[in-house]
Amino acid sequence: MKRLPFILGLLAVVALSSSLAYWGMQWWRPAQRPLAALPAASVQAPPADAAATLFGGQAVTAVASNYQLKGVVAASRAADGVAIIAVDGKAPAAYKVGKEVAPGVTVQEVQARFVLLAEGPAIKRIELPPEPRGGSGAGAPAAPATPAPVTPMTPPPVPQTPSMPPTSVTPTPSMMMPPPQTGSGNTNQPSSK
Repeated sequence: MKRLPFILGLLAVVALSSSLAYWGMQWWRPAQRPLAALPAASVQAPPADAAATLFGGQAVTAVASNYQLKGVVAASRAADGVAIIAVDGKAPAAYKVGKEVAPGVTVQEVQARFVLLAEGPAIKRIELPPEPRGGSGAGAPAAPATPAPVTPMTPPPVPQTPSMPPTSVTPTPSMMMPPPQTGSGNTNQPSSK
């Protein structure tokens, strides 16, 4: 019981110092700076025709009419692709990904059948012209094919070599080898007696 007044005094000192610290911070703290509210991000609604791709349709994209895609060199890395583009009916030129085709228009992506051009925030897609199905390169209707004249192919004559009559070879004694000798001694060395 002798310690009760000491413990109560200690608790009173702790409570008084925490109260003084709290109120001192409230009176002498700097004024809070006003916070600027962040502008709300404007989310654009997707176009209604974009849902057409869900059910097998094709999305409508901006088509660049003054650019004609003449050819592509699609690479395994997207940054290595090259597009051959004719601008405003001029001679076609090759452009790598990231190069400027016209002022403000750059090649963004090269695929096997199309190229995407970035013109500011707008993306334009230009496609290769469709391949003709008839096989004639100019797009004109194919003329009926006339069969080429067939000439019979005969193999060239094979030169014949004169044939020799078969001969029989009979062994002579000089062709025969002596039979091997068996024994403990070496027969190839002369004996020294």
